[in-house]
Amino acid sequence: MTVASAALLLGGGGLAAVNVYAQAHENPERNAGSGTQQQSQQQQVATIDCPDVGNALPDVPDGARGGVDGELAALDSQITEAYQRLASNRDAAGQDPGFVRNSILGPLKDKRAASLGRIGQDIQRSGGTPPRQLEGMAECTGRAPDQPGQPSQQPSQPPGDPASPSGSAAPSQPGTGGGGEGTGGNGPDASDFVDITSVRPNVVTARNQRGASRGTFTTACGRNQNGKFNPDNVIVAPGVSNGAHHMHDYVGNQATDAFSSDDALANGQTSCRNQGDRSTYYWPVLRLQNGKDEADANADGGGKDQNVGEIRTPSSVTLKFDGNPTSKVVPMPRFLRIITGDAKAFTNGDANANASWSCTGFENRQLKDKYPICPRGAKVVRTFRFQSCWDGANADSANHRTHVAFEDPRTGACPSGFKAIPQLVQRIVYSVPPGPGFAVDSFPEQLHKPVTDHGDFINVFDDKLMRRVASCINRGDRCT
Repeated sequence: MTVASAALLLGGGGLAAVNVYAQAHENPERNAGSGTQQQSQQQQVATIDCPDVGNALPDVPDGARGGVDGELAALDSQITEAYQRLASNRDAAGQDPGFVRNSILGPLKDKRAASLGRIGQDIQRSGGTPPRQLEGMAECTGRAPDQPGQPSQQPSQPPGDPASPSGSAAPSQPGTGGGGEGTGGNGPDASDFVDITSVRPNVVTARNQRGASRGTFTTACGRNQNGKFNPDNVIVAPGVSNGAHHMHDYVGNQATDAFSSDDALANGQTSCRNQGDRSTYYWPVLRLQNGKDEADANADGGGKDQNVGEIRTPSSVTLKFDGNPTSKVVPMPRFLRIITGDAKAFTNGDANANASWSCTGFENRQLKDKYPICPRGAKVVRTFRFQSCWDGANADSANHRTHVAFEDPRTGACPSGFKAIPQLVQRIVYSVPPGPGFAVDSFPEQLHKPVTDHGDFINVFDDKLMRRVASCINRGDRCT
């Protein structure tokens, strides 16, 4: 047996194409119908696909939250470790068709089963009932490069405007030194980029109706010129260092890390011009795939987690709060937590994806699952429109999603039982060299796909200022 194709394209990670075998004298075309043998020839493992346990836990008793959050973070670390084992064992994978199954996916399943058991025990001890589907979520699979992701367990209603490009073509070559096939990284590849000029306008917005709240409130918090980065996620993995396995940009509250309590945030310094806004705004950093090492090349969240390249400071960051097309808004509760997008959308599927990529001068054309190639002189734009409907009771939920919802993309109305709140819109602009030479940080197994982009927000406005925000929006004024 000789390896027909067993490329594990690494450096910063790896599009791992393994387990492709053929007899040295065989013609693959001649044996196209040979069933199992042909399946073996074509089998590839680009990444590891695991069920997202967090999305399956909409309700967790308060007494179990700490333990469950810790186990969810452990599950992420287990996947990361398994992916890194996949990435560093291309020779073994190439020589043994069962290596990935027996040496990577099998042990991963055992570790996940133990964590899932502890999650169930934590929930039961606190008087809850673990979801039945937990029992079947231990097993992970090897994903081929061209397999679609699986549907999310708890789909939310994403906004309707960022459509996939139609009639567009990807560039023929991937970015220099970045990732993707032929460049020695773990993504993205050439197919993840599209010329923005080839995309048709696709933005659709709901029309304002009688009773709409038409105003805006803009808060100026800088663009992270001071370089506040960490790979934590205090919303999803509180108390866990490197809970994100990728680096975040932070503006606003300067006390934010994995261990920040509400009191610590309330007393933290802020980069916002209005000192009444101590909110936390963060998102994955964007890196130039130019072969230059960043200071975190040997650190968690950086090189250790397959995120390499020069971190690009945004050219500008705009943080604006909009109204609702059908009703007035109510003030956000203090310490409300919102996550928009899905950091695992490449393997989860796009039910919770909310990436929105474009270029200056072309923002009526938004991309959900592609990075834009901008014309010379134009800049790359990331836009996050956060959920703007609140259940009226909870500042967070166990899966960090079900306490908030998106308005209806056609009418702008909130779902029954939800109240309209000011909608945070983050617009982040970057100056990058022309072409496909950049990517956002991601969990290693997500291969830096653009669809995994996401934003996080914790409201730490003073109550008085938040009431002013809502009043301004409801009056139809433009306030800062």
